[in-house]
Amino acid sequence: MMDAFERFGLLVNNRIVRTPIAIASMAGIVDAAYVLERAEHIGVAFIGGYAIDKLTMDAAKAIAADGNRKEFLYDDPADELKKQMALLEKSSVVLGLNLRGSTPESFRNMAGSLGESVIYEIDAHCRQPAMIAAGCGEHYLEKPAELMAVVRALKAEGVTVSVKFRAGVASDDRLLARKLWESGADILHIDLMDFGLAKLRQIRNSCPLMLIANNSINTFDRMREMFSHGADIVSLARKSDIRTLSGLDAAITRYALEEGWYNSPKQLCRGGDIRALTFCCMPVKECPLIPTLSRIGMPKEEYIRMKLDTVKGTPLEDGKQTCFGSLAWCCKTSSPCMFRDMTLKQMGLSKKEYMRLKRELSETIMSRVFHDMSFDERS
Repeated sequence: MMDAFERFGLLVNNRIVRTPIAIASMAGIVDAAYVLERAEHIGVAFIGGYAIDKLTMDAAKAIAADGNRKEFLYDDPADELKKQMALLEKSSVVLGLNLRGSTPESFRNMAGSLGESVIYEIDAHCRQPAMIAAGCGEHYLEKPAELMAVVRALKAEGVTVSVKFRAGVASDDRLLARKLWESGADILHIDLMDFGLAKLRQIRNSCPLMLIANNSINTFDRMREMFSHGADIVSLARKSDIRTLSGLDAAITRYALEEGWYNSPKQLCRGGDIRALTFCCMPVKECPLIPTLSRIGMPKEEYIRMKLDTVKGTPLEDGKQTCFGSLAWCCKTSSPCMFRDMTLKQMGLSKKEYMRLKRELSETIMSRVFHDMSFDERS
């Protein structure tokens, strides 16, 4: 598993994620048995959705009675979930429980019963009328104060919290992301529907949380697009067959081994998210860097000082033959640059190691932006 950490650098719930591919919940379908069949090719799995109180359990029965959709039905949700957890106890897959509850107390009680070994995913995603009427699913996006109350209730139990929601339902997804971060959420699991990459980039630029991108991600090109616009993990639901999962797992592992940063962003001038500041040069010309710095409330002088201070004592500090005298200002390896490549060759630094160092610089930048700065939420 340490090899996986070196490749992807992903920790979820204090466990190493072996590959940045997840299975998303599908009610009545994704349980422990479903996950175990696919465990070799995934890093995270969200089983469920599971109704956890009377209102949502009654809604699940009503949905199942219609005959059009499957649901997990049981008398005791805590007992059922303990059985599912036991089946996956020895698996390397990091387990998440997608839960449908109507009150903060329902979630808090479940966390108290099941403990800290799993991710608790609040289902703010379901759009079945019966579930919305029961006070869960997309109901939470119409009543975000209730959603924040559930997040806070779970965090009071000391557990890892994910929120699954569909983009474009809330009045402002960027504001929703920031409020979920401020309330204590750890992960946002986003069904992008038809909104795609621009929406993902907006959410990435609004909070520092782990992002899982979902919906129609069944090719390597599509997966790479999600990673280059802000996703940390991608999830599959209907297309989570073994053939698709194994192909994606092999492809992203090979890419990470070759490139050094599996979810490196596009450069800012090519539509990249805020992480791409790691590839930006000195703020000396009119380009997307200048308005981005203005939006995040970072003066040019602070940006220059931050990058130079961060790379001090690392190979990125060097590079007298580059445009601005340091690799700190150099671009992504996918962009041709004879000066950067000549410098790397002279230093004996591989492009893979260069990208790994750029990732570390990006993490420092993200920390500064989201913890030390205040910025325009409209970006």
